[in-house]
Amino acid sequence: MPIDPVQLARWRLILGKSAEEPLGKMGGCQGQPILGGDQGELDEALEAIYSGDEMDRSDWERADTGMPHGTVKGRTFPKVAKWLDQIRTFFPKDVVVLLQKDAIERRGLKELLFEPEVLANVEPSLDLAATVLAMKNMVPEKAKSAARDLVRRVVEDVRRRLESQFTQAIRGALQRNRHSPYRSLPNLDWPRTIRRNIKNYNPDLKTIVPEHISFFGNQQRQNRWNIIIAMDQSGSMASSLIYGGIMGAILASIGAVETHVVAFNHEDVVDLTEHCSDPVDLLFGVQLGGAEDYWKATCYCERFMHTPAKTLYVLLADLYDTSPNTKRFVKKMEFLLESGVHAVGLLAITDQGVPSYNQPLAETLAGMGMPCFGCTPERLPELLAGVLRGQDMKAIAAKLASS
Repeated sequence: MPIDPVQLARWRLILGKSAEEPLGKMGGCQGQPILGGDQGELDEALEAIYSGDEMDRSDWERADTGMPHGTVKGRTFPKVAKWLDQIRTFFPKDVVVLLQKDAIERRGLKELLFEPEVLANVEPSLDLAATVLAMKNMVPEKAKSAARDLVRRVVEDVRRRLESQFTQAIRGALQRNRHSPYRSLPNLDWPRTIRRNIKNYNPDLKTIVPEHISFFGNQQRQNRWNIIIAMDQSGSMASSLIYGGIMGAILASIGAVETHVVAFNHEDVVDLTEHCSDPVDLLFGVQLGGAEDYWKATCYCERFMHTPAKTLYVLLADLYDTSPNTKRFVKKMEFLLESGVHAVGLLAITDQGVPSYNQPLAETLAGMGMPCFGCTPERLPELLAGVLRGQDMKAIAAKLASS
């Protein structure tokens, strides 16, 4: 009995091109293609990545007239442009991002990302931006503008999602107990205003009609918190660095905190604070790769810790310290914590929030009072607000790690 054509097509898409002949026999359509039209286009897009056949760069270089293309050393890459168009037609944005990532990893298409036309047509994603940043020194001159534009699109998307959360959480934490008659929208204390006017709820309007409005007082400059973000530049931290750079840029725009952003490896420590006004410039100033020396980075950052009790040291790292003597870093952190500095290790802040780190060192630091954990970017405002309110670091870390 022949298989239903719809079911046959589904199995053909699942099993791939190698199943064409046996499925054709089972379906009674031997000699005729099982897939046609849009299904054939969909199959072609998936086969380009997931077939078991060996595929090298030349497979993406075949001429295909009528399609837009880029050029590398006189050769064209129209199949990449066609493939990008296919997957955007058949899949939602989140799946397109996954397919692009698989194409880069499984088919070795990294170098094709440096074609301006290709970069302009890919779906921006955190992983893609991280790949571009990791390979930025290899980007040819003609593609540098397109590479920066891709990273900027990712940065602006993430910043849009996080900026209001950071601003509200930090201003609320710093100014929540200080009220003032000075009327300014940024100083409006929404929770207290709602509590004071809940009795004035109007059922017809379905809203609260406020009679008494509360405002936070302006934070005095000498009472500002000092937040230092030290970013490990090792290649495995590329995605996390994007969030670290954006976090630094957002914090730098909030007048109530003093912000410093530093990037480091085993040789160099670079102060990137002056680039906080443009997080893309900041990220392109990071030189990914190399080993790590956490002691050297922390000693450099110590110069900014002028008021230990109002200093938060954020170490964005995997904690694989490759310096000759890890114990001196532990001793340095022990001294800083005893002086009153607040410190936290952010092991991974990717969208997946999957930490990858040196567990023994993380446990040592946590035992000293420096929690080390991974959390998604959306939880960072809560982390910072808790610290600035004077809540116990271990309690904050335990809450975020368990939720």
